[in-house]
Amino acid sequence: MAAANGSSDLSSEMEVDAFRRLFPLRYHEHHLLKSVRPDARKLGSARDTTLALGAVASADGSALAKIGSTTMLAAIKMEVMTPTVECPDEGSIAIEFHMPPICSPLVRPGRPAEAASVISKQLSDTILSSGMIDLKELCLVGGKAAWMAYLDIYCLDADGALFDTALLSAVAAFSHLNIPVVSLNDDGRIVLVSEDTVRLKLEKEPVNTEKRKLKLNSLPFSLTCILHKNYILADPTAEEEPIMETIVTVVLDSSHQLVSLNKPGGPVLSHTSVIQDCIGLARRRAKELQSVLNEAISDMEVGLKCDDYTIHSC
Repeated sequence: MAAANGSSDLSSEMEVDAFRRLFPLRYHEHHLLKSVRPDARKLGSARDTTLALGAVASADGSALAKIGSTTMLAAIKMEVMTPTVECPDEGSIAIEFHMPPICSPLVRPGRPAEAASVISKQLSDTILSSGMIDLKELCLVGGKAAWMAYLDIYCLDADGALFDTALLSAVAAFSHLNIPVVSLNDDGRIVLVSEDTVRLKLEKEPVNTEKRKLKLNSLPFSLTCILHKNYILADPTAEEEPIMETIVTVVLDSSHQLVSLNKPGGPVLSHTSVIQDCIGLARRRAKELQSVLNEAISDMEVGLKCDDYTIHSC
């Protein structure tokens, strides 16, 4: 009897899975009628989010961000450059978003993913327009030397809301960033100073005497929502995104001021109240992400104190 029940349950599960694959929209709409999603989330709830700073030891700043299964690895490398004539007292930031084939079965080897260049541009526009980084902070010697921050973000698992997770990893990587020590060499050029050299007496005074954190102003956080009929679903999965009607991404700064709102295509929205509802969800989400970031920074600081204690004890 137990075996018969087990066989019946398995058959029922297979039928549900087949219906989900053949008629994904009807499957999801069935859940929407109950104001719940297939993963048991409420419509306006985001997935569990985790953040780890210092994920790449060889980078000057790095972070690993996860929203649900969507996973991003961000790493920053600092290099000295000659500033432009137009902005002699400013550094620069170059952002590249990568989608290797391992992140999704939709990404084919040897073919760059179409979404990668779009998200790269969106990230650059967001970070620069948000005012998070004052490019003058990256200046070393006016008109002669400034920092170029190369930010590379690798998508390790693409399960929806890629931009949200990529932006979170970028903000976290800049929060973790330690700007290297540099000095003038005999030719008057700015050169990086290794940690071993810092311990020794330099012939010339370093331009910056120790590694320093980059001052960050307003931190941008985003929330992507999908709109379907009268429903608003926050933080969509890769299964939900392609079958719903409209996607809207809201970016707010840490003061909850609107930085940008992106709606790539889809039908015209008939009510502005829908956008207001998305912004309201984004405000709540920004508080959650700020809390996640603060916790990750605290965990990193505790880890550094423990390392220092271990070294001095030895």
